[in-house]
Parts: sequence; structure tokens; C-alpha cells
Amino acid sequence: MTPEPEPRPLLRDARLADAFDHAARSYDTLVAANPGYHAHLRRSVRRLGLPRHGTRLRVLDLGCGTGASTAALAAVLPGARITAVDASEGMLRRAALRPWSASVRFVHAPVERLAEAGVSGPFDAVFAAYLLRNTADPDAVLAAAHRLLAPHGRLALHEYALSGHPAHRAVWNAVCGGMVLPVATLLGDGPLYRHLWHSVLAFDTADALARRVTEAGFERVRVLPLPGWQTGITHTVVARRADGTRRTGAGRR
Repeated sequence: MTPEPEPRPLLRDARLADAFDHAARSYDTLVAANPGYHAHLRRSVRRLGLPRHGTRLRVLDLGCGTGASTAALAAVLPGARITAVDASEGMLRRAALRPWSASVRFVHAPVERLAEAGVSGPFDAVFAAYLLRNTADPDAVLAAAHRLLAPHGRLALHEYALSGHPAHRAVWNAVCGGMVLPVATLLGDGPLYRHLWHSVLAFDTADALARRVTEAGFERVRVLPLPGWQTGITHTVVARRADGTRRTGAGRR
């Protein structure tokens, strides 16, 4: 059994973007070794419940990385216009190597500065995969998503958010400490993957994440598990912006 790692400071903002830039060249290779990675993303997209293959709908992909989440959106919602955003220029360069339809565009910008980058709503859906725990202020990101959504717009967070059961935490530690980190270290990306390991341990449980989303002004919040070895480790949190709701709460402090 892999022991619980010693807490370390997490990478944030520019340091985290730089770490993703450096890891971009091997990122897709590592995630491809994760059974079900791409199928799970597509499942979370389907959980948005958007009609007619997303025809004429606007969808925002926050934290798109090398485009795995964008590809999932494009596969499930071929009729949607997708705006994919990431703070890492290196990850976006890798995303640009994939073939994309004209309905997909990529924007280099931190989530906190979308307006400066020309990203404006309203969007019919916001999808964020593996993003929220990597931001310095998750509540600010949720507030931005809320502002950018149209009334009744859908939100889906696809996130490593542990169930709270000790067994699921132990599996996460074993996979990261015994498999992912050794390989990432050999590739020269140990700092990033050590951060990703710790970021999950330090972040909300799935139920706490659902409460955070509710406190951000969303309704119909549900936590949906994902299958396979990630049961109890990865969840989809889906929610909806209410019709005409204004976010009046200040979120967590």
C-alpha cells in the first residue's frame, strides 16, 4: 500500500501553466494509459443532457488542455459551436495538432481573464474537466461560469473528487505513487504530477463539491459516479443555471 504523501505546496497560476507547458509533449501518452479516460469524458458530456446533438448551441470548454475534453464535446455534440480555453500555451499547441471542424475554436487565456480574451456569453453549456481543483479560487471560476451561462444553461464538472471513503483515497494514493509519479518523473514532469496527486487529496470530496456548486447559485445539482477503477475517485457534477437567477451569494470565504 502506498503511504499517504507528505503535504506540499500546490502549483498555482503561472507556475502551474509553466508545468503544463513542459508536460504537454507527453501528456496525451500518460492519460492514454488511464483505462476509460476518453470514454469517461464522453459520458460526462452526455450527462449535460443537451438536445439534438447540440445543433446551434454554444458550448464553453474550460481548461481544455490538449483537447481531450474538446474532442469528447465534438464527438457527442457535433452540431455545437465549441469555444475551448486554456491557460497553457504548450497544451494548446498540442491541441492544434488534432483535426478540428470549423465549429471549434481555441483561446489562450486564464479562466479569470476570459473577457479580455474576447470570450463572452451567453453559452448554453459550460464543461470543465479536471479544472476546478487546479485553480487558485474555485468559487470565482464557478461565478464566471454562472455569468457566462444563459438561463437554464447546463454545467458539467468532470473532476477527480474523492468520495470520502478511505478505500478510494487509498486507491488514488496507490495509483499516483506507485504508477503515475514514477513514469512522470522519468519524463521530467515529476513536479506537475506530484501537484496533481496532492491537488486531489487537498480538494473537495464529491459531496462538498456539489455543495460548492449549489452555493454558487446553481440548481438541480447532482453528483454522478464514473465506472471502473475510478469509482469513488472521479465524478461528474451536473447542474443548471436557473431562469433569470442572479448570483447574490458571495460563495465561500
